[in-house]
Amino acid sequence: MKKLDRTIILGIGNNGRQDDGLGWSFLDSLKDLESKLTLEYRYQLQIEDAELISNYKTVIFVDASKSQLESGFCFESCHPSEQYSFSTHALAPQTILHLANNLYTHNPNAFLFAIQGYDWGLTIGLSKKAQQNLNKALNHFKNKLLIDYI
Repeated sequence: MKKLDRTIILGIGNNGRQDDGLGWSFLDSLKDLESKLTLEYRYQLQIEDAELISNYKTVIFVDASKSQLESGFCFESCHPSEQYSFSTHALAPQTILHLANNLYTHNPNAFLFAIQGYDWGLTIGLSKKAQQNLNKALNHFKNKLLIDYI
């Protein structure tokens, strides 16, 4: 199977900062699908990720969110944007898409899967509420979205 026919899921976060590890925990729960999906763990997105995603038809960015999300998670389209911060050490998914388009003339189907977190301390392990949101997000992904991306 060519990579351009595949989906890559980038789990963003840090499992040593409690609910910031939601992106990684999401990927951990998909290990049995690695033959059909590419799973990549990131502390944060970097410029080099533009080249990586340019090899895939679909990219899904999964990250913890501090925002109040009605269902505990949100799955939405993600579009290229030139937005950036003062540092190149933390780039938004929209910026990575913009770079992939400008540098590699590739514009993958892209989505952002945000999962609501609550606690951000220096602790390994998700809070109880974040774990519940992760379970809801995984259920939604496996039962309603997965068939579209494998």
